Amino acid sequence: MGQRKASKDGDRKVGRRALLIGGTVAAAGSAVLARDELARLWWRTPGVEKPREEGAVDYTGARWVAASDANWRRADRPDDFGIDMVIVHVTQGSFDSAVKAFRDPGHKAATHYIVRQDGHVTQMIRELDVAYHAGNRDYNERSVGIEHEGFVDRPQDFTDEMYEASARLTARICARYDIPVDREHIIGHVEVPGADHTDPGRHWDWDKYMRLVRRARTAPA
Repeated sequence: MGQRKASKDGDRKVGRRALLIGGTVAAAGSAVLARDELARLWWRTPGVEKPREEGAVDYTGARWVAASDANWRRADRPDDFGIDMVIVHVTQGSFDSAVKAFRDPGHKAATHYIVRQDGHVTQMIRELDVAYHAGNRDYNERSVGIEHEGFVDRPQDFTDEMYEASARLTARICARYDIPVDREHIIGHVEVPGADHTDPGRHWDWDKYMRLVRRARTAPA
């Protein structure tokens, strides 16, 4: 938040091949194969919503707690909106207060994930969907938002456990959507155009964080 006031984790890379595959197979005259291929790949077609399982998470080990429907928009990413960015936030409060806020329809904002100081990860919005977290519609549509428990003016809140857990999460997101691991694509909320938030603040150690993300990105899955 950072306001001045206060399934399995796999590479779900999606393509746009369903129509091409269907057309190619049909041209080959194999109706049975075409039917089988389209049945298997229908969800890859842009504009066709992917199947959803209640309580499913996009990152292994994350706990699912659903945000209010008022704080995000249903989408079909990355088919309808490409994902090319991770945005780092700080809650400006406790983990519990952030969860409570994101479950409140009157809050009108939420991130996909919250990372606690002990490294626990909670997912509240599917990566498929657009979270209202950046204060900029374009950035919301193309990013995954990650909150971190703490206050921007308290460097002690940014624990090693938090940095390491968040870096692993960001590395998996970058792998899933082929996002470059650099500061143009992994940014703070304060860097979003038009944002009036200051998080993650001057105490967030970007050098340490990016080093951990790169290490996690190249580690065996």
